[in-house]
Amino acid sequence: MTVVSFEYSDIIDLLGKRFPIDEIRAKTSMIGGADEGIDGEKLSFDISPNRPDMYSVEGLVRALRGVLDLEKGLPRFDVHESDIRFIVEKSVEAVRPHAVGGLVRGVEMTDELVKSLMDLQEKLHMTIGRRRKKVAIGIHDVDKVTPPLTYRAVKPDSVKFTPLGLGDELTLREILERHEKGREFAHILEGKPLFPIIEDAKGTVLSFPPIINGTATALTEDTRNLFIDVTGLEFGAVSSALNIISTSLSERGGRIESIVLELPGRQIRTPDLAAKVKKVSAASANRLLGLSITPQEAAGCLEKMRFGTRVTGDLIEAQIPAYRVDMLHEVDLIEDIGVGHGYDRIPLGLPRESTVGAPAHITLFSQTLREMMIGYGYQEIMSLSMVDPQTPFKGGADGPRILNPVSSELSGLRSSLLPSLLKILAMNTHRDLPQRVFEAEDVLAGATNERHLAGASIHAKASFTEVKSLVQSIMRDLGREFDVETASDPNFIPGRCAAVRIAGKGAGLFGEIAPAVLEAHGLAHPVAAFELNAALLKETN
Repeated sequence: MTVVSFEYSDIIDLLGKRFPIDEIRAKTSMIGGADEGIDGEKLSFDISPNRPDMYSVEGLVRALRGVLDLEKGLPRFDVHESDIRFIVEKSVEAVRPHAVGGLVRGVEMTDELVKSLMDLQEKLHMTIGRRRKKVAIGIHDVDKVTPPLTYRAVKPDSVKFTPLGLGDELTLREILERHEKGREFAHILEGKPLFPIIEDAKGTVLSFPPIINGTATALTEDTRNLFIDVTGLEFGAVSSALNIISTSLSERGGRIESIVLELPGRQIRTPDLAAKVKKVSAASANRLLGLSITPQEAAGCLEKMRFGTRVTGDLIEAQIPAYRVDMLHEVDLIEDIGVGHGYDRIPLGLPRESTVGAPAHITLFSQTLREMMIGYGYQEIMSLSMVDPQTPFKGGADGPRILNPVSSELSGLRSSLLPSLLKILAMNTHRDLPQRVFEAEDVLAGATNERHLAGASIHAKASFTEVKSLVQSIMRDLGREFDVETASDPNFIPGRCAAVRIAGKGAGLFGEIAPAVLEAHGLAHPVAAFELNAALLKETN
C-alpha cells in the first residue's frame, strides 16, 4: 500500500464543486483509498496497489467525480500529433531495452502542480517501477532541447554532463560514484558494459536513466511544455507509467501530444491513450457479488467508476481508460461493479452454505513425522522457503529465481531442506554439542510442491551409522518396507552416502556431509543428515 497526502483545497479546486471534507474521505475510502487521517486540511490515504492512477491528486479527483455523480463514463483525452521523433537504438537492448515518450504542452508550473508531479513520479518509481529498476521516469523542459531525441547506450567514461544537484560535469561512471542518486541506484547498472542516455540532436544529455536527469532540461517556474521519457525493462510497464502521468497533467489543463517513437524496424506513436475493451457478464457479477442487478444497472456501476459501457443482452462491453492498468480479467471488472454499486448497500445475511475445514492428509501425516522426530531427540526448525541461490549445498536452490527480490539471500526457491538445516547449525556453533535439528515442510520439485522430511545431527562422533539407524527407526515406526542402496551425491562423503527406495521409487538420501560443504558453512564437526520424500512415505501407508 502507498500513503499519499493531498490538500483539501486542491481537491475542491479540481472538482469544481465544494463537498464536505468527511464526504471526500468516505468516498475515497470506498474506491480504494483507505483513510489514514487528517492533519488540518491535509488528507492522507493508503492507496490500494491496483490503483497507481490515484497516486496523484489529479487521478484521485478524476475517480471521485464518478462516485460523486459529477461525471460518469469514459474520460476523453484528445491526443494531438507532434513531429518530434524519439529514436530508440538497438544498443540499449542488453542494458535497458524499452523507452517511450510524450509531450504535455501549456501547463502552468504552480506550486500545487510541481508538488503533485514530483510526488507522482516518485510514487511510480517505488511501486510499479520497483525502485526504478523496472521503470524510471524523466520530465524535461522540451523548449530547451533540439529534436530528434535519441535513447542509446554508451561507454561509462565516454559522455559527460552536469546532473541535477551538482554543479560540475561528470562522466556516467563518476555520477555513480559521486552523486547521491548515483550511489543509491548504481546497483541497477552493476555489471553492464554500456550505460543508457537520452540526448538531443546537439548532443545535449537530457537524462542518464534510471539514475538522474541533466541540468540542461531542468524544470523552472517558466516551463510550460514538458517532455516525458519513461525507460525500463517491460514495454507494457513503461507505457502504463507514461499514460498515468500524461493523463494526470491533462487534468491540470495540459495538452497531450504524441511523439514518433522510432524502434528498430518499426515506428509507433506514444502515448497511446486508446481505451481497451473487455466484456463482463451481469450474471457472473451477480453470482460473485451476491446481487440481483440488471445488466443496465451493472453498466451504470461501471460508468460511475469511469468506464465507457455498451450493453448487449447479459454482456456489458466495458471501455477501459488507458490509465487503468489493473484491468486484467473479467473479475477485475466485477470488483469495480461492486465498488460502483457500493458494498455498504449489499444486504447483510448469513452464508448460504456451511462448510467445515479440515487439514490436508499430508498435513496430518507431517504432524505424525514431527512427533516421531521429537521423540528421537531432534528439535524442529521452521525456515524460509526462499533461499540464497549461492548456497554451498549443491542443488539445494535449483528452483526458480525470484524477480526483484528483497535481497540476494532471498532470491531463489528451495529444492531441498538440508541447506536450511546446515545454515541453522552454522548459526549455532557457539552452542553446546550435540545438536540435532529437523524440518518437515515443502520444497519445489520441478513446478510442484513436494513435502519433505529432513534431519541433521552435528557432534564429534556423528556418522553414517547414526543416520542409517535413524532412517531405519523412521521406517520401522511407520511400518514401511524399504531398500537401501549405495548412492553418490556431491554433498555427501563418497562411500558414506546411501539412497532409500520405497516400492522401487527413490525416496531420499542419507549419509555424512562432505568436508567441503561443512567448511563452506563454517562447521568444524561431522554432520550426519538425511532427507526423505514424505509423500512417498505416506503413499505406502
